[in-house]
Amino acid sequence: MEIRRSGVEPSAHGSPEWFTGAVRIDPLFQAPEPARVAAASVTFEPGARTAWHTHPLGQMLIVTAGCGWAQREGGPIAEIRPGDVVWFAPGEKHWHGATPVAAMTHIAIQERLGGKMVEWLEPVSDAQYRRGPA
Repeated sequence: MEIRRSGVEPSAHGSPEWFTGAVRIDPLFQAPEPARVAAASVTFEPGARTAWHTHPLGQMLIVTAGCGWAQREGGPIAEIRPGDVVWFAPGEKHWHGATPVAAMTHIAIQERLGGKMVEWLEPVSDAQYRRGPA
């Protein structure tokens, strides 16, 4: 058994390569081999969002605070709120973040495959983001 104490891992700012706006990432865990799962609590300030990206084994988001948006390529932007659980299938191109007026925090859970958890792609443009939920 291992207990990981809250606040042991330092917070990080989301890289401008992969995020637009102010984003804080608080690592929760990265399981040791042979397990491959990892999780982080991610807080997006209003207007902040990820770039388009994919995950080789998919990603699950559990919204814990605020109000956000999520979109898969070719689909509408969906509003997400505390208690919502969002699943992105392996290889599904998507983005997620806060709304223009409210912050949002979620727990992101994903697995490594061949040492890789995410494939970062192009930024979500302001025009794409401003479309909002359908």
